[in-house]
Amino acid sequence: MFDHDMREAADHVLSACRKRKLKLVTAESCTGGLVAATLTAIAGSSDVVERAFVTYANEAKREMLGVSWDALMGHGAVSEEVARAMAVGALARSGADLAVSVTGVAGPGGGTVEKPVGLVHFAAVRAGREPIAERHVFPGDRDSIRRVSVLTALAMLASLAEH
Repeated sequence: MFDHDMREAADHVLSACRKRKLKLVTAESCTGGLVAATLTAIAGSSDVVERAFVTYANEAKREMLGVSWDALMGHGAVSEEVARAMAVGALARSGADLAVSVTGVAGPGGGTVEKPVGLVHFAAVRAGREPIAERHVFPGDRDSIRRVSVLTALAMLASLAEH
């Protein structure tokens, strides 16, 4: 289910968090919980993974994470603004030290000229710091876009845990 690269990336995040006694939370849309699932596929991950939010619908982003209607309606669910709000909201609504969020268009449908299939916005935040954000347009089918999105989210978590 989870390939070698995914397991290795998850193990790296968990080790980095354990070393610094950090807990993490995920806020996911287009990955549907795959970041959290990849982390929790590793035995013993419960000492690091505090919780996960799967907020596929705009209403869920608003209710569970506190993403404003202004951000959702003004920029769209697939935007840097919403990704940042998701990460900040997840951190605020958990006992975690690190948060990562993912929102995008995994396809095969749903893309537009402005927001093509493969567009994914990420944000990550460590308590007491400003969130960081990344924007990517990944090639491939739905499965490959979601896989590389998981790897990107895990890399962002590892970077924040280590620095």
